[in-house]
Amino acid sequence: MSILIETEREGMLRQRIVFNDHDALYADAPASVGGDESAPDPHDYFDISLATCKALTLMMYARKQEMPLDGVSIRITRDSSDERDGQYRLQVDIGLIGDLGAQARDRLLEVADQCPIHRLMTSGQVEIETRAHLGGA
Repeated sequence: MSILIETEREGMLRQRIVFNDHDALYADAPASVGGDESAPDPHDYFDISLATCKALTLMMYARKQEMPLDGVSIRITRDSSDERDGQYRLQVDIGLIGDLGAQARDRLLEVADQCPIHRLMTSGQVEIETRAHLGGA
């Protein structure tokens, strides 16, 4: 998989995100750092990846276990006030939609914390190699 990020307009912070055959996404920076806030910022996408991974993991697990989970709603609340000190806190509130009992709810909560992005964010080791060259990617 390859992701291409390109500046949408010269001198602007807004970026166009292209990957595989999907429609383009966009990212921008907050106004506080000179962006137009016309799209999610990189921190938003970080948080979004956790929420969508949990939702997909829950729906796939419930389907496999034939649990009556009709849908989920997930709200992420971010506290990045201590990010400069290496602390980034996310509170995840999950709404489970369906005819579920307490035991099913508890099991689904355990499953949500096993989604690949949650594990990567909390216990994985990510290696990044950054290279630069002149011109487009």
